[in-house]
Amino acid sequence: MTMTPEQATWFAGTFDRLVQNVGIAVLGKTEVIRLTLMALIAEGHILLEDAPGTGKTSLAKAIAATVQGTHQRIQFTPDLLPSDVTGVTIYDQNTHKFDFHRGPIFASIVLADEINRASPKTQSALLEVMEESRVTVDGVVHEVGRPFLVIATQNPIEQAGTYRLPEAQLDRFLIKTSIGYPDLASVEQILAGSANRNPSASLSPVITTAAVADMADLASTVHIDGAVLCYTAQLAEETRLAPETRVGVSVRGTMALVRAAKVWAAAQGRHFVLPDDIKDLVAPVWTHRFVMDPEAEFSGITASTVLARVVADVAAPQSRQPAA
Repeated sequence: MTMTPEQATWFAGTFDRLVQNVGIAVLGKTEVIRLTLMALIAEGHILLEDAPGTGKTSLAKAIAATVQGTHQRIQFTPDLLPSDVTGVTIYDQNTHKFDFHRGPIFASIVLADEINRASPKTQSALLEVMEESRVTVDGVVHEVGRPFLVIATQNPIEQAGTYRLPEAQLDRFLIKTSIGYPDLASVEQILAGSANRNPSASLSPVITTAAVADMADLASTVHIDGAVLCYTAQLAEETRLAPETRVGVSVRGTMALVRAAKVWAAAQGRHFVLPDDIKDLVAPVWTHRFVMDPEAEFSGITASTVLARVVADVAAPQSRQPAA
């Protein structure tokens, strides 16, 4: 079943209301809010590389309040253990049974603050839950539910005492972006309301978490033509063939772009994906998935440079792919 134009119109209207509601607490960052909500509905996760004090916690809280969900913040430190994230099984002497005590990962919106400060062992505790939305402790599987969004942050300024995220974990993030500092007008508004230290607390929910799950299911029915799929595959192939890269975009990354593009199209009131949707999202979805050649990096070539060239070189389809 394919999304209908009427359903696409409803989806876009609901998406805009979500953006506007979150925008009450996170001022002047409409594009970042749209990307974050897109990741939530596409059932992906976000890596924010940003300086402290740019509103990362406010963004997570505002989204949780908007979708009537729960919110947890995990401060990653070198001594954080995997069980501090996922939870632990404890023997109850009264009942003579083992009880599972859920960790902070069991929330609708989880802010993994400064994720690169934790040890690789603790970072890996997120791999299963980010990919499969479930946690396995002592052989027992525990579902985290829907929706489920991890917003992980990294501080690009300080590198001392950090552990670089491995490529396998970076590939689990649907997008990588940054909030950045707000413009002057937004800063003035923030200062005017500085007495309210938690603006997200005053937000009214727009929809329920069950409705978000329904939107995710609906977005998966957006039509994407074979020509657009072929175009996406060609872009991914070119990233692997580029001489400046050691590892290009994986199949998981290609599938992630298609999933994101479906939500992006529906958020604009369309029940079909255009090549422009792919172009709009290719940078935030793919840039962090590259493994660059060291000599190319030393020459100042970045993943963004390679990706821009690939998009310019691969021609976008101008017509639909003929039916078989």
